[in-house]
Amino acid sequence: MKKNDALKSSLSILGEIIAFDTTSRESNLELIAHIKSYLDNLGIDSRLTHNETGTKANLWATIGPETIGGIVLSGHIDVVPVDGQDWSQNPFSMWQDDDKLFGRGVVDMKGFVAVALALAPEMAKANLKIPMHFAFSYDEEVGCIGVRGLIKDVTENLPLPRAVIVGEPTSMKIIGGHKGSRSLQSIVRGVPAHSSDPRLGSNSIMAAAKLVTYLENLQQELADNADPACPFDPPYTTIDLGKISGGTANNIIPEFTSVEWGMRIVPTDDGEAIENRVREFISKEIEPGLKAVPALNDPADHAGVTTTLKNVVPPLVPDTASAAEQLIRHLTGLNNSGVVSFGTEAGLFQEVGIPTVVFGPGSITQAHQPDEFIEISQIKECIDFVDQLIDWAAQDNSQELFI
Repeated sequence: MKKNDALKSSLSILGEIIAFDTTSRESNLELIAHIKSYLDNLGIDSRLTHNETGTKANLWATIGPETIGGIVLSGHIDVVPVDGQDWSQNPFSMWQDDDKLFGRGVVDMKGFVAVALALAPEMAKANLKIPMHFAFSYDEEVGCIGVRGLIKDVTENLPLPRAVIVGEPTSMKIIGGHKGSRSLQSIVRGVPAHSSDPRLGSNSIMAAAKLVTYLENLQQELADNADPACPFDPPYTTIDLGKISGGTANNIIPEFTSVEWGMRIVPTDDGEAIENRVREFISKEIEPGLKAVPALNDPADHAGVTTTLKNVVPPLVPDTASAAEQLIRHLTGLNNSGVVSFGTEAGLFQEVGIPTVVFGPGSITQAHQPDEFIEISQIKECIDFVDQLIDWAAQDNSQELFI
């Protein structure tokens, strides 16, 4: 396929898939059906894995021989909400202004998906010696939820791939490591009473404030003890505190307060150990005060804090010698790899023993923003890379890189 034709096809497909509102709270089945139909027409088989309710699906497709050692192009097709953002045009109808394309998901990360799909016809007719796989997943934006089922299906039922390329926006630079994350919710239960006599109740908001202060102090401690050699920016585990809600009226001592918190963890830190420090503080410094309501023994028995671990995303541990990094270096001539603080599904692939790297078009600074955009030059650069990948996978000596 000529470069101009590949670009034209990529932009056409990108416009089509942007038009599907795949915000994580919505079903993605219409877009999955659209992609599956497109691949079916090319003679490319695909398989789906669904969530428990059947309202969302991942798609896995293989082009080339059904053998081990394939290369995976992985991307999520869900997007973040546009609620409350000031967009200059309809975010689900892609538009172009000079050398930029705008729309929700153009950079995070439907641009990469569109390039992969646009070059699928070239893959199909290239007589590949090394299989190429597509792994398109749901609910990455809310904790890499969907890809877990896809990975389980691959490891249990299919020939294992040799390397994964996650096409998150890295400005086409090699990213070999990223932080992991833990997401938690602490529900503080106090004892309700009339606000005219606080002695009769136990204030859940005030108790939650102690937790917030502890998290703030813990963040400072982690920053103060950061390893100066840590390559991440910032070079320490950070604390998330994204949502707090509680109370019903100003004259009622609040019974319930919810605190949603978590952390972005550098690979050398033990996220579970940090979590346990918070749990110990809650147990020793918050719960006794919540229960100290002498006049109301029975209600006080129910007071306390319930902390639930909602999600864990493993880090991508840097490995400059991995097959995934070797492949991209071989094809592009890039020598350096970096790390980022945002998370991806890369750590989940690495966790099951598949070398993985993050490498894709566009800048992460545009992700999740109003008037999200990607530069057309980045789409072109991605097309060039995938073209090189196809040529490599069609060569008889392509396996030599992995010996």
